Amino acid sequence: MPVRSFASLPLPDIEGSLAEAVHALDVLGADGVAVETNHHGLYLGDPRLEPLWEYLDRRGAVVFVHPTSPPHADDLALGRPRPMLEFLFDTARTAGDLLFRGVLTRHPRIRWVLTHGGGALPLLADRMELFRTLLGGRPDDAPTAVEQLGRLWYDMAGTPFPRQIPALEAAFGTDRLLYGSDYCWTPADAVLGQTESVDAAVQPSASDTWRDLTTRNACRLFTADAK
Repeated sequence: MPVRSFASLPLPDIEGSLAEAVHALDVLGADGVAVETNHHGLYLGDPRLEPLWEYLDRRGAVVFVHPTSPPHADDLALGRPRPMLEFLFDTARTAGDLLFRGVLTRHPRIRWVLTHGGGALPLLADRMELFRTLLGGRPDDAPTAVEQLGRLWYDMAGTPFPRQIPALEAAFGTDRLLYGSDYCWTPADAVLGQTESVDAAVQPSASDTWRDLTTRNACRLFTADAK
């Protein structure tokens, strides 16, 4: 597979992000764009972002979402490293925002990629659907929260085994699971340790390794007609 690249969008500048997306996809040949879970408190379901999502939906673009600190992180983190907990919660928070504000159904051609196995999302998907139903937020014929979140793509950066990927598999399956290392923020020796844990884990089938599966999924993701 050739080397791929994402272009970072300068959110919360929406006009600048639109211009950069056009330039990156049409001039630079980028294979997608990268955003964070929030930009100075602007989460991805915010209606102000609709022009950007409309454009990227028309392009069937890949949108890579990496977590960052939530607003008031100093208070929430209780003095602990923000990537340990807050990043994983913020992934679930912005995915929930995309879901509850209808972005996922309005823009079904965007291929969202969430990191760290979706963070806390696999454990919260059923609870999100419960509250969505109780509060009358889902028409009878609308896809469930689990169905919509299962259409997103997820990487295995972080601590994939023994619990992260099994939880993701139980919630959404592995048809859209990708390899991710978090390098270079994760030091090289830790990345090698993560790879060793993937190779040592129970493999997805008798004929497939996790390397086989994630490589095949990545090839599907980077095709114009990825489903």
